[in-house]
Amino acid sequence: MPSRPPSRLALRFLLRAGLFFIGLLIAAAGWAGFLQYRGNFHPVRAGEMYRSAQPSPEALTNWAGVNGIRSVVNLRGASDSDWYRDEIATSKRLGLAHADFRMSAGEHLTPARANELLALLDSMPGPVLIHCKSGADRTGLASALWLARHGGGEEAAESQISFRFGHVSLPLTAAWPMDQSWEALEPEMGFAS
Repeated sequence: MPSRPPSRLALRFLLRAGLFFIGLLIAAAGWAGFLQYRGNFHPVRAGEMYRSAQPSPEALTNWAGVNGIRSVVNLRGASDSDWYRDEIATSKRLGLAHADFRMSAGEHLTPARANELLALLDSMPGPVLIHCKSGADRTGLASALWLARHGGGEEAAESQISFRFGHVSLPLTAAWPMDQSWEALEPEMGFAS
């Protein structure tokens, strides 16, 4: 039995659905680009903890001046790269405390490492700026853990690992271990998983 060609109505629906989907992808890419353009800088809790992408010397100088930042915690780890030398030099020039805590967005954060991170964050003079490369994945998990530990509540903490900050929360993505780590660490933070 020969099949009928799709009706014009069905073709119009498919075309509109396809255009809508493409529009969503363009909007999502635009949002992610905007976040990176402005350094993905946001308060986790104003006056206490801030989060960002890799700061330029100018951005770090501005953020420290405007927000009173006194410490920087780099989640990328120490490096021989220019960005790291610039960050260390700018931190020294501004009199900021600086610490490195190497994390990978592609690796699970164990409870022991999460506790090390939280102890480090709590030991730094505040306000603290925490950052990774894009300010979305590692920084999102670290911000969620800190906020949970400091009474932010489950919903507020979870929102730190979201597309609002550029994190794509989908299985099989490179940063999916950050979501899995959060789920595994929720009971440690006093939340049901």
